[in-house]
Amino acid sequence: MQFIKLDAIGSTNDYLKEISRQNRLENFTTVTAQMQTNGRGQMGATWETESGKNLIMSILVKNIIQSPASIFHLNIAIACSVFTVLEAHKIPKLSIKWPNDILSAQKKVAGILIENLFKSDTEIEAVIGVGLNVNQQKFDHLPQATSLLNVSGQEFDPDSLCHEIVNQLIEYTTLIVEGRTDVLWDFYKAHLFKKGIPMPFELPDGTRFMGIIQDVDTNGRLHVMQEDDTIQHFGVKEIRLLY
Repeated sequence: MQFIKLDAIGSTNDYLKEISRQNRLENFTTVTAQMQTNGRGQMGATWETESGKNLIMSILVKNIIQSPASIFHLNIAIACSVFTVLEAHKIPKLSIKWPNDILSAQKKVAGILIENLFKSDTEIEAVIGVGLNVNQQKFDHLPQATSLLNVSGQEFDPDSLCHEIVNQLIEYTTLIVEGRTDVLWDFYKAHLFKKGIPMPFELPDGTRFMGIIQDVDTNGRLHVMQEDDTIQHFGVKEIRLLY
């Protein structure tokens, strides 16, 4: 696999997409940057980072997903990859917040953004962006964010973490190719944040309600049991977890 290291860039996802259009890149080509000035997250959220303190990376994945119906398998694979690497480093109280944020003690340490490039109905490439808070200590105006340093008391090498995550992703995407996605789904659901526990949710119109996460389906929809015991299904932009 190829690793491209940059000092500063607007977005590693945008950069990787652009060079992928111009060149035939190896599978799992990875771009990292010391600083990102236009980082994005789910639902258009921004991600601010101190230069050189965190892991900013984007990974090109191809020849894994064969149809639009199986796209969410890739979300599962990268979330489980980051979780597995952090667990190996003994980061405490890890969980996966739907759809693919990684939390430690209920605070966000990693965010993931996947952008799919449809070459044809059976040829789908994806650019996976991962932002991992590593050695940054202060998160002004972001009370729900933390870092590996803050939760563990030790510093980590972002480059080493990058290689570990990519290697783990290769292993987990092999399960997708082999048709063994049940292994990934079992892992994902076993570590799903607040599964089976009453918690508040918010709809786009501001309506709030109490519910219980029951499941996540293969389309990535969250299944929530409401107070009348009915189960509703929500897409990423249709509900927000309040915690």
